[in-house]
Amino acid sequence: MSEKLVVMQKSRESSFLFCDMCSTMLVLKSSKYAECPLCKTTRNAQEIIGKDIAYVVSDEDIRRELGISLFGEKTQEDTELPKIKKACEKCQHPELVYTTRQTRSADEGQTTYYTCPNCGHRFTEG
Repeated sequence: MSEKLVVMQKSRESSFLFCDMCSTMLVLKSSKYAECPLCKTTRNAQEIIGKDIAYVVSDEDIRRELGISLFGEKTQEDTELPKIKKACEKCQHPELVYTTRQTRSADEGQTTYYTCPNCGHRFTEG
């Protein structure tokens, strides 16, 4: 059985970790019971104690959570983005900010990502 199927099967078996009423993750309050922090429903701790819990966290998840961008690039909040005189497809605002990325092979052109500072509409070109 593949690792992905094992993880999926384990996650289906792990419903004991979540409240039956509101699906919030349970908190082990003592060696006798686990409690839902939202609706205060309790479950017998014997259903939880000794169970294996596994999940996968990707490097992208970690970077996103920590606010780290790939290759040490500055985030959009840290830098002033370049502007171009081009109308927004949605609101016709006359100026857009843009970034470019090499998303395909090196012998093909870059992809340009446009964002309208007026309405927030985003679109790509290339």
